[in-house]
Amino acid sequence: MAKLNKSFLVIILITTVIWSNGILAKPSGTKISILLDWVPNTNHTGLYVAKELGYYRHEGIEAHILQPSESDSAALVAANKADFGISYQEQVTYARTANFSLPVKAIAAIIQHNTSGFAAPLGKGIKSPADFVGKTYGGWGSPMEEAVLKGLMQKYRVDFAKLRMVNIGAADFFASVGKDVDFSWIYYGWDGVAAQLRNFPITFIKLRDVDPRLDYYTPVIIANENLIRKNPALIKKFMKATSSGYVFAIHNPEKAAQILTKYAPEIDKKLAVASQKYLAGEYQAEAPRWGEMRLAVWQNYSNWMFENGLLKKRLDAKEAFSNEFLPAK
Repeated sequence: MAKLNKSFLVIILITTVIWSNGILAKPSGTKISILLDWVPNTNHTGLYVAKELGYYRHEGIEAHILQPSESDSAALVAANKADFGISYQEQVTYARTANFSLPVKAIAAIIQHNTSGFAAPLGKGIKSPADFVGKTYGGWGSPMEEAVLKGLMQKYRVDFAKLRMVNIGAADFFASVGKDVDFSWIYYGWDGVAAQLRNFPITFIKLRDVDPRLDYYTPVIIANENLIRKNPALIKKFMKATSSGYVFAIHNPEKAAQILTKYAPEIDKKLAVASQKYLAGEYQAEAPRWGEMRLAVWQNYSNWMFENGLLKKRLDAKEAFSNEFLPAK
């Protein structure tokens, strides 16, 4: 019996040494799922960094990053198909103001300012919304697009009816403006940076420059309100690890890009690095900490949406987001 006990202790000691050296996987922590809004890109880098560098594991979390399906992330998170999701301020606003509202809340802003806008090849001569007249816009068929285009054209006192809109879905920006359309809506941190790398001159109309109310949070991280209520400690652990991932990406854009392309090797490595360097200055910008959101941004944009007929009722902006789960400043 003494020999058995001694052997058992030796096994425990050896196993402990093996675990400490990473030879065997340690017991997994709380399993969580994170649903992306699109295919992996530099908006998501902090998630992959937190996974790769063990930030989630350190918090006792086993994180699984999921590719999106046909449904939007807000609907799936609300239906408990994922614990966390990548969404947009407009999507959260729609979800919370619908006839049957969805219990989702934004818990962090991935990027502090709206970096999206309308882009066109330089030769199209599109420098302001006044130049949309007689042009063809390629979009994804959202009522939001029509409202934004109509609102901007009215602001510049030109006729929205003279703009042609076609649905190009997820078609590539460069392929689309090369044949079917004159301009499209892009995120500068991806397609704008890609245009620079390709030496493809474009004009770019940044939404927040045309109307400050369109400087909304896109993308954001969301969670189900039931999960927030039942397990706030898990939310805080998740946000601590995720925040560390994005802070690492801010200070180490090239290393962060390498981690992203390890998990998504289909991404062009030069584009990943260039995009990461651009976003390094956008993730936190002037905010006191990564992820923090301001009430005025939620109010201004939801008021714009309501005034332009996109919402049936006004958003209770205070309930749509929370900064309480972010790490302390």
